[in-house]
Amino acid sequence: MEGPLRRLEAVLFPATTILMVVCLYRVFLVVPNEVTMGVVQRIFYFHVPSAWVSFLAFFVVFLGSILFLWTRKAFWDVLAHAAAELGVVFCGIVLLTGPIWARPVWGTWWTWEARLTTTLVLELVYVAYLLLRGQAQNRAQEARLAAVLGIVGFLDVPIIYFSVKLWRGHHPIVFKTGGGQGLAPVMLVTFMLCMLTFTLLFVLLLIQRLRLGMLRDELAGLREREQLLEG
Repeated sequence: MEGPLRRLEAVLFPATTILMVVCLYRVFLVVPNEVTMGVVQRIFYFHVPSAWVSFLAFFVVFLGSILFLWTRKAFWDVLAHAAAELGVVFCGIVLLTGPIWARPVWGTWWTWEARLTTTLVLELVYVAYLLLRGQAQNRAQEARLAAVLGIVGFLDVPIIYFSVKLWRGHHPIVFKTGGGQGLAPVMLVTFMLCMLTFTLLFVLLLIQRLRLGMLRDELAGLREREQLLEG
């Protein structure tokens, strides 16, 4: 596992770096200002990809947690833990960039409308997930309790996605299925490029964090064996 992860990391690092430079160039020097919102609309190119990556990360937590409870293999718990940490970071970016956009557009930093509230709840659930891991009495209990919360917490993601349609809040619908005007071609290309870059960045960071978690578990196992030999 270590070898393939290292090779994938070696490919992703330069590719992601180049794409990040291209994205920054297009966001700040190529795409025009949006007619209604002006320059603040450029936050869209960081806000939405961050939201997508946080959902992807929490899905990995959900999947890893199910597979851990099913197989009891520590690898799946390490994967879920790594994804949860990244999900909290990217969801934090969403909650930071959202108010920066909302202040000039809505005239307020924050409103308790459905999508914002459910996104905040998601962030708090997975912060609790990380805190819970530090309170368990042993490694097995930590993994078991975290897996349950990791599965339950993911139920909030589809609620967030459909919240705009279900409760008709202030938050705009990013992708319309019919009618209305979509993004201009130059904006759409830049946006899709940002989505790809953020996704690759998440995979790269997940690999690095996963390797770190596997090394931590290996070190803990060596210490346990050392203590048994000394005892």
